[in-house]
Amino acid sequence: MAHNMRDYAATRANFRWNVPERFNFATDVVDRWAAENDGWALIWSNGSGEERRFRFSDISSAAARCASALAARGIVKGDRVLIMTPRIPEWQIAMVGCLRLGAVPIPSIEMLTHKDLNYRIDHAGVRGVICRGATAGKFDGLLDDVPARLAIDGAEGFDDWETALAAGDPTYPAAEMLSEDPAVLYYTSGSTGQPKGVLHAARALYAWRNSAEYWLDLGPDDVMWCTADVGWSKAGTSILFGPWSMGACSFFYDGPFDPAQRLELLARHRVSVYCAPATELFRVVDEDEARYDLSALRLTVSGGETLNPAVATKWRVRTGVPILEGYGQTETLMTLLNYPCMPVRDGSMGLPLPGLDLDVIDPEGQRLPAGTEGDIALRAPTPQMMLGYLDDPARTAECYVEGPAGRWFVTGDRGIRDADGYFYYRGRRDDVINSSGYRIGPSEVENALLEHPAVLECAVIGKPDPHRGEIVKAFVVPRQPPEDAEGLVRAIQEHVKAVTAPYKYPREVEFVTELPKTATGKIQRKALRDLERKAAF
Repeated sequence: MAHNMRDYAATRANFRWNVPERFNFATDVVDRWAAENDGWALIWSNGSGEERRFRFSDISSAAARCASALAARGIVKGDRVLIMTPRIPEWQIAMVGCLRLGAVPIPSIEMLTHKDLNYRIDHAGVRGVICRGATAGKFDGLLDDVPARLAIDGAEGFDDWETALAAGDPTYPAAEMLSEDPAVLYYTSGSTGQPKGVLHAARALYAWRNSAEYWLDLGPDDVMWCTADVGWSKAGTSILFGPWSMGACSFFYDGPFDPAQRLELLARHRVSVYCAPATELFRVVDEDEARYDLSALRLTVSGGETLNPAVATKWRVRTGVPILEGYGQTETLMTLLNYPCMPVRDGSMGLPLPGLDLDVIDPEGQRLPAGTEGDIALRAPTPQMMLGYLDDPARTAECYVEGPAGRWFVTGDRGIRDADGYFYYRGRRDDVINSSGYRIGPSEVENALLEHPAVLECAVIGKPDPHRGEIVKAFVVPRQPPEDAEGLVRAIQEHVKAVTAPYKYPREVEFVTELPKTATGKIQRKALRDLERKAAF
């Protein structure tokens, strides 16, 4: 059992970052563990019962072959490579292969549509694509300027993944990566416009070990299962960069969600640290856990959405294991956490990660006293902070405010801090919808809705939901009163699923004659959101 922090105050007071001048995750983490303690890095299984296991040396060799294959197809340090796979080992191999080469991976979920991919390829200037043959058709007409194309299981217009890796060099030399060199690019939804490209440096990959050490409390004897999809930075926290930095093994499951099976897999693979969103734990906690041997499980963590205290209490009573909530953003990595060495305060976001200065501030960057609501902000600089939004210095600058204590990154979340330093969430400054751990920009859904011929105007908000945290709800002004309202709702929902990622579709559609607007004609989403929350509570 790992015990990486016994005294929070002392650890925080004595903490030093010691970020190296050069850092390549492929060599400084994967190759290092392969040489020093070649334990299991990855255990994978799927819904059909297949299983594959990889030691760190296996990942090292395969990733080097991947780097070699990409280099043979013209990819060089700094080039951006879009990786779109489900939860399969090829994802880790492709990610580490890109990092070895110094290329910048763009991890992406398979639910992305042709339109989503078109935006990312154009916006990021993508030079390489790695996907499954089954989804290669989504890239039709998009890859004229993309020289490196690899498809797992093959596809027309793509080179075969296995053939390419077989011809690759298992000792391919790694690129020299300075700590400020771009290393990974995530796309995350905002409240307005297209998704933002969040660009992180190599130092962020190094910094990911911080939350893995103090929050996840990981060591080489641990098996960690995080159920996040691979396109989110949470996968970096708890599937790839965090666990492997600590020498821990990741369990990776590709299959449908079934609450009872979650418990069976936890027992079968002797998972010691389990990470799941609140919506998943809400369902798993109602299963009969007594039928399964969960004796290896010592820690459960959750992030991405607020956890119901009743669920946390029920889980602790049934399993004897606490749920430690964590808070972070794609831009900042994990920042506020509850720790194994400290009692959990229900409803709290936790305390700042060692090495970080977070506070609640006013619009002028002044620290606010305990109990006063304000903007949750992270003081810069810190290795965990993004380099910026890709090719958008203006939007990047808008996130910062100068105050007496220095420069603050304003998270967009509101909260309070109590007298003991614990933070409590009070809501978003913007309109981003958080549904089952997925961040959904309302503008993306609205743009899709407006492409439907029956839609004149629309507004999209997050509606409170006991299972998903929020669901996407659309208020639609139809061009004509619908003769079959239920049929039009279904048609609109299917339309949105077809033109954007399906998880963004509105689960509720309400037809209205007008939308609330400001004097200048801007739709007031807040007014709609307030009505829904009033009705819910």
